[in-house]
Amino acid sequence: MFALLGCGIVVLAGCGSMPVTGDVKAVDASQPGDSQVQVYAVAPREGAPPSEIVDGFLESMTSDDPAFATTRKYLSADARRTWQPGGGTTVLAQAPTRSGPLLHDGDNRATRDKATTYTLTGEKVAAVDAQSSYRPLAPTDYSQTLHLVLEKGADGKQEWRIDVVPDGLVLGQSDFKRLYRPVNKYYFATGRTNGQSTLVADPVYVRNRTDPVTRMDTAAQTVRTLLAGPTNWLRPVVDSRFPTGTALRKGVIALPQDDQNVLKVPLNDKADKASPSACRMMAAQVLFTLGDLTSARVERVELEGGEGRLCALDADDAPEFSADHGSDGDDSQYFINDKGQVEQIPGATDGTGTPEPVTGPLGSGTVPMSAVGVARDEQRAAAVSSHGEHLYVSSLETEGELADPLVSSKAKKAADRLSSPSWDGRGDLWVADRDPAGPRLLRLTGGTGEPQEVRVPGLDGARIEELRMSADGVRIALLLTKDGRTTLNIGRVERRGSSVAPEISVEDLRQAAPQLTDVTAISWSGRSRLVVVGKEEGGVQQVRYVQADGSTSASGSLPGVNQVQSVAAADDELLPLMAETVGDGIVKLSPGDNWQTVLKQGTSLVYPG
Repeated sequence: MFALLGCGIVVLAGCGSMPVTGDVKAVDASQPGDSQVQVYAVAPREGAPPSEIVDGFLESMTSDDPAFATTRKYLSADARRTWQPGGGTTVLAQAPTRSGPLLHDGDNRATRDKATTYTLTGEKVAAVDAQSSYRPLAPTDYSQTLHLVLEKGADGKQEWRIDVVPDGLVLGQSDFKRLYRPVNKYYFATGRTNGQSTLVADPVYVRNRTDPVTRMDTAAQTVRTLLAGPTNWLRPVVDSRFPTGTALRKGVIALPQDDQNVLKVPLNDKADKASPSACRMMAAQVLFTLGDLTSARVERVELEGGEGRLCALDADDAPEFSADHGSDGDDSQYFINDKGQVEQIPGATDGTGTPEPVTGPLGSGTVPMSAVGVARDEQRAAAVSSHGEHLYVSSLETEGELADPLVSSKAKKAADRLSSPSWDGRGDLWVADRDPAGPRLLRLTGGTGEPQEVRVPGLDGARIEELRMSADGVRIALLLTKDGRTTLNIGRVERRGSSVAPEISVEDLRQAAPQLTDVTAISWSGRSRLVVVGKEEGGVQQVRYVQADGSTSASGSLPGVNQVQSVAAADDELLPLMAETVGDGIVKLSPGDNWQTVLKQGTSLVYPG
């Protein structure tokens, strides 16, 4: 049914896809992850039976068909006008299976000769909404019907066409990964009290190469989604600096870089309302958004409005908008030695520095500790005592006595007491008390003072086992246990009230790795990615990368390592991934390398955060 570039200029049936005759079997239209393969739609042949029309329509949805013009030829005249392919995407584990025709009560030969119905089935694993936001789903049965009628064409001949069709696309996973790519668009966190403007990643999916609907290249698509505003999930905690109504200038469908790696973005006249400082922040949003999109680094972004150039931002000036801006630390690694003391591994670029006790009471070991969390500026650390009863905060720059604990748990068992602590990019400290008699998520403003209980309305009876705060401070990764299963969930941190009496809550929890039925360890790795240790149903332990929206890539799986108890990753994705294992001690994984042992003794290894 298709011409497929890469298999030669032949019909797709010769390369493998949906069948048109015989028993129906789900066969992916492309090799997984092969984004270089281009599929071209072929119009329905004259006199094609209903089954062939359905198969051709499904295959055409997996194509690079401009404006889906050829795809629409499988539809009736009315459906051709009303079908909205941009209405979202349903992602199935495999390409949909077609069965039919269906027989209904009262059907007779006369009606079957004029209309018929087919069913599409499969296993639904994800959905992408009209905002291009991806959401993974626990595998569920998918079923959809397509109704066909005989319709008279322009030449007067009767042809089968689909007249009832849902909006959006239905794709198998391999075709989805071939056709779309993940990108992060960036907005500014709201509610900052220190005057710092921090960008937050908002993950979406855009079309590889050219979008059939808009005819835009990947860069233009990405900027278009940026200008449309944050996705609904992130919207309550971020702002865009682009004035309302700002869009790409009419007719702009490509955003190429020049030979100096300067990217010019022509905007409509709504952008002219921005002040110079706001315009600079707008340019930062574009620069961060396109940072990982092109093979060549964007060195400079220039924004143009209705009356000419508005402002520009160089890549070298962009770090001031990063979540870790202002950190004086060098991202050393920290761990607890066999005496319960906190030690530091300096020079973390290769993870081979010589461990040394940290400055202050946590390094001298007057109170043995079991877990540690280091502030992102590496000036302070929080540590949990050896049996999980108490949380202490201490300086890493000056000597002194260990202060009184800031949080204590009354639980009878160590496993029910305090979790490992985590610091966000705002300098706030977070910890969970797992006491069955009164489980709490606690936040200490600036890592000091009285702990404030944080509401988590979406727990639904689950208990927080572990937590990790993102550097931007607006997302929290939680390991939640319920009914004997531990799952990874991402929540949105909302801040209301005043600075004197803030009201903090974690809203709209979303399961980020529904395919993993037992997750044992997590760590943020970069602005919108996590390292996750877990098992699928009946499977073995695996270590993999998961995006903050729950999506995974073909490169998500990491080399195997035995019996991982915890993982640690840095905001800088070039730094090695660390893991605590049973038997091999603390091991590291540098980019492009295999796991190597760093320390035979040591627990609770962490990067700052």
